[in-house]
Amino acid sequence: MRLRHTLAAALGAFTLVVTLPTSANAATGAFSYKFTGLDGHARSVTLHDPTSPGCVPLPEVAAPDFSEPAFAPHNDTDEWAMVFTEPDCTGDSWTLRPHGNPASDRLKLRSVFLTGRH
Repeated sequence: MRLRHTLAAALGAFTLVVTLPTSANAATGAFSYKFTGLDGHARSVTLHDPTSPGCVPLPEVAAPDFSEPAFAPHNDTDEWAMVFTEPDCTGDSWTLRPHGNPASDRLKLRSVFLTGRH
């Protein structure tokens, strides 16, 4: 009986430690992309040292019913990045290597996931 209580307490403590939130890290470098503004002109946005790992929705293009997707992503961070065609890191995805070349204007995205992997 005593072993069961000890085991249950240890399991509870382990579960608590595993579920505690961890501090957010940041990728080092910049992730940039372009989007078409309301005036029809291309605009550029750069995210400096974006939060990682995690999904970053792109606010300018987050509403598919009201905006065209962003395009021409450039991952100049020290981490792998996955770009997604839909908000909240859903839809089709492509992986961009760390410190890679800018992608084509044909690559469309609405969110990006920084992997935390170098």
